[in-house]
Amino acid sequence: MGKRSQRKNTAMLDSDDDSSVSSSSTLRSDRMSVSGTEEVHYDQDSLLDQALDALDEKRGSTREKALSLVIEAFNSNMQHQFLEKKFATLLHQCLNSIKKNKKASAKEVALASHAIGLLALTVGCGDNAREIYEESIRPLDESLTSGSDASKISSLLECLAITTFVGGNDQEETEKSMEMIWRVIHPKLGSNVVAAKPSAALITAVVSAWSFLLSSMDGLRLNSKNWQNSISYLSSLLEKEDRSVRIAAGEALALIFEIGSVERFSGESKITEDESKLQESYAHVQGLRGKVINQVKNLSVEAGGKGSAKKDLNNQRNLFRDILEFFEYDYAPDTSMKIGSDSLQTSSWSQMIQLNFLKHFLGGGFIRHMQENEFLHEVFDFTPKKKYQTNNERRMSGGEKRMFKSPNSFLNKARTQLLNKQRTLSEGRNFGHYAANVVDDEA
Repeated sequence: MGKRSQRKNTAMLDSDDDSSVSSSSTLRSDRMSVSGTEEVHYDQDSLLDQALDALDEKRGSTREKALSLVIEAFNSNMQHQFLEKKFATLLHQCLNSIKKNKKASAKEVALASHAIGLLALTVGCGDNAREIYEESIRPLDESLTSGSDASKISSLLECLAITTFVGGNDQEETEKSMEMIWRVIHPKLGSNVVAAKPSAALITAVVSAWSFLLSSMDGLRLNSKNWQNSISYLSSLLEKEDRSVRIAAGEALALIFEIGSVERFSGESKITEDESKLQESYAHVQGLRGKVINQVKNLSVEAGGKGSAKKDLNNQRNLFRDILEFFEYDYAPDTSMKIGSDSLQTSSWSQMIQLNFLKHFLGGGFIRHMQENEFLHEVFDFTPKKKYQTNNERRMSGGEKRMFKSPNSFLNKARTQLLNKQRTLSEGRNFGHYAANVVDDEA
């Protein structure tokens, strides 16, 4: 990233407005110099400590910038050393932003949700991942069901999907989170409540997060009414105008039939009432499957409409050709993705959906995590030939020096304010009481 982009990111960190902070090169591990010759070393843990302090500040824009810094740090390195000391503090600071939901900006909720997801992927399976799941599940559920701004929901959905995928213990917990996700577009309504029509973007986000969790389940019995309803609904989405909705629904349907099984009665004795119902259910699922195959055939050869991007149309055709081949010949597509000098292979819909979801979630940090993250190595049975070298100390650019070392930077201002608050509290204790004006003043 060039000097112009670095100046842009520096200006955003130093300002107090609420403009979006995009991904930057501020925490890359490559070496950079100040004024061409001067070299300044710093410890990334120290920057994260300052960001952690800033998350306690009243000003929302300060918290947003601190969360952006945390995300950049976890995209750049695994941060295991920092997590050994500050894991719980970071988790609960991020959860505080989600619990504020209606008070916090959409940007802050989205950043906090993303940070928690990154935290879960970084710690991998174990007690910490379990704690993230247990501490996050209720706040996420409450935020999703409290009429949250649509701009917040997709990030909350991703966070719920990731934390369950990593920290959930069994299929029952996975199904619980899938139900929470599904309720976003199928809410339980009272007699006098009318649901708002979900947008195409929201439907796509829900189906993608739901499918990601479904990909981790061992098997389904498609004879159940719940799964038949799911297949029927996803089939209806194949008729929607929005291409992203159709693609998400098509992948979800392929996944359902990949891991699902249809029970069929084949005994020769007299058929009982229950067995008759089983046969009827089997026939119904097969009928749904036939309908889906016809829809997939049409989408695999769809002609481009007015304003249809040729690349998007070709991607849809190719995907639905793969889905059609799966339904007709039981072959899932083989894919190959370059990870540095290595190649990551997938050969099932489950793996492909997991890979695409995590690639989208990690964004610019995807390659680094695939090279270093042992949890992801286990998920995809992937062993890189040469792991990325971690370097928590590096040279700081001129722009970064201004961001983090200047007395006027938002991190140093936040740290000063926090220390002043703690000092006042300490003085109050010395006199046997807390200062009356020192209370939790977070927005």
